[in-house]
Amino acid sequence: MRLFFCILVFLAFMFGHAHAASRQQFTVLTPGGSILVESFGSCAKAICPAVLILGGSKGFGAPAYDKIGQTFRAAGLNAYLVHVLSAADLNAIATARGAGARIAFYAQRLPEWTSAVQGVATYLEEQPRHGGKVGVLGISLGAQIASAATVGRADIDALVLVDGGFPNGYSQPVRSLPPLLLIWGSADRMFPLSIGWELQQTAQRLGGSVALDVYEGAHDFFLGSASPNAEAARQNAADFLALSLSQ
Repeated sequence: MRLFFCILVFLAFMFGHAHAASRQQFTVLTPGGSILVESFGSCAKAICPAVLILGGSKGFGAPAYDKIGQTFRAAGLNAYLVHVLSAADLNAIATARGAGARIAFYAQRLPEWTSAVQGVATYLEEQPRHGGKVGVLGISLGAQIASAATVGRADIDALVLVDGGFPNGYSQPVRSLPPLLLIWGSADRMFPLSIGWELQQTAQRLGGSVALDVYEGAHDFFLGSASPNAEAARQNAADFLALSLSQ
């Protein structure tokens, strides 16, 4: 069974790289090591805010990630797929024996993942073509990493969380959040909609700008390649980030 899962992870990794023809790759040196980043080219404007995209536990193999990159570029954003999950991470997640083991692994690796996100955010903020503006989009596990990495960071100017929020057992004080858009599938069973409502209330209590948009669909609806709801949600995320990062 472990061999079967390892093969699946390998195929997902290779499938993701099959899409690399439309992406440009580079590495960013962070305190924890080098992080692979993929971009979709610069938008047509002289100054284009940067958006870090953090995917779920299966990596960036889904074709929808290329559609996200294209949608963001058309909205005047430079989108970057940030590979904070290594091949070893993807394998460990795929072969974990049950949800408890996965959650324990996430807790163990979270400090390094969040440090990597913060390192890449700092690097991109310093690039003149981004005008000092950086946003983050996190999906599922990527949303958990994004939320933890964003708390208290002045260099992250907008945040979109899709079907996911703070990690299980997260205990750090949350005193502020950047402008926040929550996108949720109405039938999500992995992260029920009630989590989105709680996040919205938390942001409101902190006095931040927050919106919760609910779409008909399950946990992974956002990555549906031909779903009208997914396309609408991705466009909404792009519009929110473009507006928030232009201010």
